[in-house]
Amino acid sequence: MVHRRQRVAVIGAGVSGVASARHLKAAGVDIVVFERYKAAGGNWTYDERKPIEPQYPSIKPSIADFVAELEGEAETSRAGAKNGTTLDLDQEELRFAPPGPAYSGLMNNVPTSLQEMKGHPWPAGTESYVNVRVKQQYIQSYSKSFEIEPLIRYNTRVEKLRKIGSKWEVRSTTLIREGPDRGQKVHTVEEFDGVVVASGHYHAARVPDFPGLKEWKATWPDRVYHSKCYRNPSELKDKTVLIIGAGVSSTDIARESHHGAKKIYQSSRGGTFDTPLDWVPPNTERVTGIASFEIPKEGQDKPGNITLTDGTVLAGVDKVIIATGYLFALPFLVDLHDDSLTPENANDTILVTDGSQIHNLHKDIFYIPDPTLAFVGIPFYTATFTLFEYQAIAVAAVFAGFAQTPSEAEMRAEYAEKTKTKGYGRTFHSLMNAQVEYVNSLVDWVNSQADTTGGAKVQGHSQEWIEESKLIHPKFLKFLESRVNGHRVGDDLVPTVVAVQ
Repeated sequence: MVHRRQRVAVIGAGVSGVASARHLKAAGVDIVVFERYKAAGGNWTYDERKPIEPQYPSIKPSIADFVAELEGEAETSRAGAKNGTTLDLDQEELRFAPPGPAYSGLMNNVPTSLQEMKGHPWPAGTESYVNVRVKQQYIQSYSKSFEIEPLIRYNTRVEKLRKIGSKWEVRSTTLIREGPDRGQKVHTVEEFDGVVVASGHYHAARVPDFPGLKEWKATWPDRVYHSKCYRNPSELKDKTVLIIGAGVSSTDIARESHHGAKKIYQSSRGGTFDTPLDWVPPNTERVTGIASFEIPKEGQDKPGNITLTDGTVLAGVDKVIIATGYLFALPFLVDLHDDSLTPENANDTILVTDGSQIHNLHKDIFYIPDPTLAFVGIPFYTATFTLFEYQAIAVAAVFAGFAQTPSEAEMRAEYAEKTKTKGYGRTFHSLMNAQVEYVNSLVDWVNSQADTTGGAKVQGHSQEWIEESKLIHPKFLKFLESRVNGHRVGDDLVPTVVAVQ
């Protein structure tokens, strides 16, 4: 079978992006990786700088991450213009490529043994649960080992994607971060046969519209912030803290801060994806959802009361951390956003409505109206590194011509059935207890065409991997108990960094 050499853009150099690049490259595809940050690692890149806080509230996905800057628009009026002060330039860099949500004590909650990527073992002696810096090193070493680094354009942000005829037009901006031209921007327009969106979904912070929260933020800006801005437990020492949300980030912040904090309240609406109560550490009380924040009076120096949905009033809260998650946002595909629609009312072309999911994807990967646009890294509640690599393998097979997606009608029918079964919102992308089945479906589909197309056959998860995956929860709970007992807490978790070859 003859395959025409394709040129593909990959957006993002986190684990999804470098895995996509590796397998596309191996399949004979020419690639360019666009990464707005200065290093690979994505969500697992630790940066002690804090991102600029989002709007309060932040509930519109189309503007929640960034608003595209296109050549000819008035970006020179912003801080990045030539002769800007160092402070202005620092702020411009924060706006252009905000630091991610990784905090100093962040660790994985799925064992490293279940996140080992193909042909790239973890260094000997790597523990099951490691600090963010070790995971960042692993991603970066993967990128170097498979010679992806030369293909990555760092400090380069994709501003707009547009399909023109059979090609994707990619408009990007490169921010010069060093030298006499620091702060200047270079705009580029290029054409590609396909695009892989691997930019993750931890950029656009979601801030609910609770009555009074906006006023609290305006009055006490340093006392109220999104969990994306949290960096280490010292911020909460001797404080009474309210963490809004009961997901993984909320519980982890409580867990690594409970020794130093005076008291921690964790507010929960009783959501499907709240962490189990046995994960909640001592000195932390799970309470009901938020009803309202007392509006500050002029000249008021300390925050007032917070009323919960069950009528309970919390007084004396020193800090509020908003751990309510993130919105799916695709600022470079803003034409496929519609903030005014509910997920139930999404049409057959829209990608983002209220930010709770990405619409119209076949197997959470291929854009049904045009499969030359693909996504890697969408699903939740998985062993991310390995799951995303299997998605990358499937994308590489299709883009290199070794596999074909089903017809649009078949993809649409499967999508409709999934919607009927799983509903809408975050649940739609959950692979909780379903990763093995999902991976098998990808592997079987790619392998079923390999003999005809000449493509390589793919091995799914081993039986050993499957058996270990059944123990994720009890194994992690045992690890948590060791932390709570004082063996390993907060910044004490920062290890001697293991060199990764």
